[in-house]
Order: sequence, then structure tokens, then C-alpha cells
Amino acid sequence: MTQKSIPNRGTPTTGAVGLPSGDPASARSIFVTTAFVSAFYLMLPGCEGVPTEGERRAQQNLQTIAAAYRPQHQRPPLPQLQSTDSLSTFLQFAILNQPRVEAAYYDWAATVRRITVARSLPDPEFRFEMDISGIVSSVMPGAMAEFPGFGKLEAAANVVTAESQAKYFVFESSVLQAAFAVKKAYYQQHFLDARIAINQQTLRLLANLEKVARAQHEAGKATLQDVLRVQIEHDRIVTTISNLKDSRNVLLAQFKAALGLKEADPTPPVPAKFESTPLDVTSDRLMTFALARNPRLKSMEAEVHRADAEIRVAQKAQVPDITAGIKADAITWPFIFRPELRVTLPVWRDKIKAQIEGAEAGKRAAAARLSAEEIALVVEFVEKLYLVREAGRNLALFNERLLPKSRQSLEVAQSAYVGGQLEFVNVIDAQRSLLDFSLSAVEARVQRELALAELSLLILGTPPAGAPVLPSDAADRTRGNP
Repeated sequence: MTQKSIPNRGTPTTGAVGLPSGDPASARSIFVTTAFVSAFYLMLPGCEGVPTEGERRAQQNLQTIAAAYRPQHQRPPLPQLQSTDSLSTFLQFAILNQPRVEAAYYDWAATVRRITVARSLPDPEFRFEMDISGIVSSVMPGAMAEFPGFGKLEAAANVVTAESQAKYFVFESSVLQAAFAVKKAYYQQHFLDARIAINQQTLRLLANLEKVARAQHEAGKATLQDVLRVQIEHDRIVTTISNLKDSRNVLLAQFKAALGLKEADPTPPVPAKFESTPLDVTSDRLMTFALARNPRLKSMEAEVHRADAEIRVAQKAQVPDITAGIKADAITWPFIFRPELRVTLPVWRDKIKAQIEGAEAGKRAAAARLSAEEIALVVEFVEKLYLVREAGRNLALFNERLLPKSRQSLEVAQSAYVGGQLEFVNVIDAQRSLLDFSLSAVEARVQRELALAELSLLILGTPPAGAPVLPSDAADRTRGNP
């Protein structure tokens, strides 16, 4: 006879994992685990690290620029451009509207935010373990936290701080380049109008010469060839004017692009008033100022500081990292706590040595690039200064000597031709000389203005009035290492 097993009423039934239901240990473990997790999540969101000095400066500088350039991440209202506006209004429009400037700004802003990430401790971990052997014998919630070796986080933050400084000067360079692009298109527009005006003046002169040639031909003092020479020259100038007027569309497109306007945007007006770039090229301090303020050099100097900070990071590889935590058995009473400690052992000396030597080589390379850029800047400065002086001498030559003499020569040739003392070909040569000298004077002015603008903006790093850039001393203090 088979006997049925009767469950022991004194023994509580077990759950799916074998933990007796209704057991005080079960309730306690669930409560402790829930309370631990809740406290863990409620406490951690309020944690904040301690910013480094370089981080605070970088964030202050970013706030200063953001207030003027992108308040609340929004572009400020752009000025309504009118032909009567000054050139500075157009420069301000371009700086605020140019996408390349905006991209450089947000590249810098992103790097500033990365400083906080670099100096922050790794996220702590919540851990949960259970021992199951038929029944749950232990429930162990716990937490672990990793603590990098002393000075490692600060060294890593200094690397990103120097990188953010380099990115700032890239942003400043983009501001200056945007201003230069506007000035370049602006000067070319004005001098295009000057070329057209000179050629139109030449047409009027040729019309008068044609009348003289026809009168001489009708009087039997000249052949029809003289009239034809005038007409040929006239047709050549008409074609030149047409080409110049057609090129205005190209220059307007360049001017529009320099302002950061898209194809669908209306064509902007060009400032009616001509404004030269004020710069005292006779100052013997210009080269010193360029070496101290040029944004390309400042960016490369920041790269040297970044490489120097990377050396410190490599040196800190010799410092052990620590991971510490604690677990508690929530079933037992009183609780059993299990502290845990792990320490890295940086025993691979050849790896650490290679890291340090690699970082040192990177610093030497950055320093060499900085020296090369300084040499190149000196050469570029001398070249642009020479172009300014050359254009100034040429302008003086054309305006004070060649043009007055060329006009006088044309008048003398024309009078001699009417008196039958000179061939008409000499009159045409005098007219062409006057035209060539007039156009050459315009070219000298173009060369001078572009060289002045490039000297002021791209070499000396002088920002336009109201440009959203830091003062020189504030920009130099962006890096963490004073």
C-alpha cells in the first residue's frame, strides 16, 4: 500500500528561488536591497566634482563670449544692412552670421565642457550578488568606486584645458578671417567701380579723339586710318567695360558668401563709403605685437602647453589606481559587511617609459612647429609690409608724377596732331599710357588695402570693433598652468 506524503504544516513553503516565503530574513533582504538602491540613486545625482582653476577660467571665458555671440545658444538679431552703413556694421553681420565662425565657436565650447569630464571621477557602480544552493543563502547589495591615482585627474584636465585654449584661438582666427573676407570683397567691389569709371572716362576721351580725326580726314590732313584706329580702341574699351561689369556678379557672390548669406538670401548692398584700414606701418613695434598676439601662434603655443600636460599624464601612469567598495549580506542578522579593495600595480616600466618618452617627443614636435610658424610669420609680416610700402611708393609715383605728365603728354600730342606735326598713332599711344597708368594706380590701391587688411587682421590679430573675442590677457589665462 502506497503511503501519501503529507506536507509538514510547521514548515513554510518556499518560493521560486528557494527562499522561504514569510521568512523575516526574506523581508529584511528585500527591504535592505530596495533601501540601498533607492538611497544610491537619490544621493548620486546631487554629486558634483571640484573644478580646476583652468576649468573655471575656461568656463568664465565661454560665458563671456556666449553672452555676446550666442546668448542662450541663439544668434543675436542681425543688423539690417544698408548701403549707408559703415564697414564695421557689415563686419559685425559677417562675424555673427558666418557658419565657419559658428562651427569654430561650438568646437571650442565642446572642448571647454570636456574639461569637466576629464577631471571627474569614474561613475561608481552598484553591485548585487546572491548565493543560491537550493535556497538563497545570501543577498549582497553593494557599491564600488574607482579612484585614479593622485594627480591623474588634474593632469588629464590640464591636457583638455590646453586643448580648449588652442580651440579658442582657432575660433578667434575664424573671426578675423571672416572680417578679412568681407574687407577683401568690399575693396575689390570699390576698385572694380574705379576701373569701370576710368574706362568710361577713356571712352569719352576716345569720342573726342574720333571727332578730331574725322575733322582732319575731312580737311584732307589725315587718312581714314586714323578714324579706324580710334574706333578699334573704342571697341576694345567697350568690351573691357562689359567684362568688368560682368565680373561684378562674381564679386557680389563673394561678398554675399563672406557675409554668411545663402543663395536664397537677397543680395546685400555694398557700403557706399570707402573706408581704409588704419594702421601705422612705420611703427617699430608691429613685429613684436604680431609675435605676441597672432592667433595662429597662440594656438600653437597652446599645443605646446597641451603636450607638456600630456607628459605629466604619462608620468602619473606610475601612480596606482584604487578601487574600493563594500557589500552587505542582507539575509543575515546582524548584517555581514564585506569590504573590497583593489589596487593596480604599474609594474610594466618599459610601457611607462615609452609613454613618457612619447609625450616628450610630442612636446618637442609642438615646440618645433611653433618655432617654424614664428619664422613663417616673420617672413609673411615682412612681405606684407613690403607690399604696403611698395604700393604706397607706386601710388605716389602715379598720382604725383606719371598721371599728370601723361595727361599733359596726351594734350600735347593731340595739339600737335591737329597742327599736322605728329602722327595719330602717337596720340593713341599717349591715350593708352594714360589709361594704363590710371589702372595701375587702382591696382596699387587694391594691393595696399588688401595688404593693410591682412596685416591688421591675420598677422597682427587685431579684431574689429565689437568682435566677440577675449582681451589678450584673458585669452592667455585660459590654460590651467599660469
